[in-house]
Amino acid sequence: MGKIFCIMGKSASGKDTLYQRILAERPELHTYVMYSTRPIRAGEQDGVSYHFVKEEALLEFQIQGRLIEKRTYQTVCGPWSYATVDDGQIDLCEGDYLMPATLESYLQLRSYYGRDRLVPFYLEVDDGERLMRAVHREMGQEHPNFREVCRRFLADEEDFSEEKLREAGIRKRYRNDDIESCLREIIGEIRRQEEK
Repeated sequence: MGKIFCIMGKSASGKDTLYQRILAERPELHTYVMYSTRPIRAGEQDGVSYHFVKEEALLEFQIQGRLIEKRTYQTVCGPWSYATVDDGQIDLCEGDYLMPATLESYLQLRSYYGRDRLVPFYLEVDDGERLMRAVHREMGQEHPNFREVCRRFLADEEDFSEEKLREAGIRKRYRNDDIESCLREIIGEIRRQEEK
């Protein structure tokens, strides 16, 4: 039976970059494309970055009993939802999966698939560095929204509070100051988990 390796951390902690680097080194890991109601960003593709859907589609999944978890954020552009749906993408009999996650989605996935199936990788980066990364990334958008960058930055303080991390059983931290050493540490832990 496979495991789900969850990459999580505050905004601009390097989740997407590490996710891509891990997959480049471990292409046999399966992936999952989440659902989102937020607008598509420059460079994203529907069905690759996310399944970009309307809120009604998520409601239909909920009615069908296929909605594993859903989070809605009150952004400066209105409510944006993100969701994991039992749509056949995940089959733990087929092997291991790599997924980006929030603390909230990690807990819901763990509840749905079982504690022994989920392995968290919580990334840490100094706040100043994260904010600089987020601003730089936003500057690359056609219509930068720095108010939303600030909202996410502040919301992360609550969403990933030390109390919530403790309650979720997240003890191990992966410092992402140097991506190469962080990558090596995570790849090593994935190997150890696969040998269990």
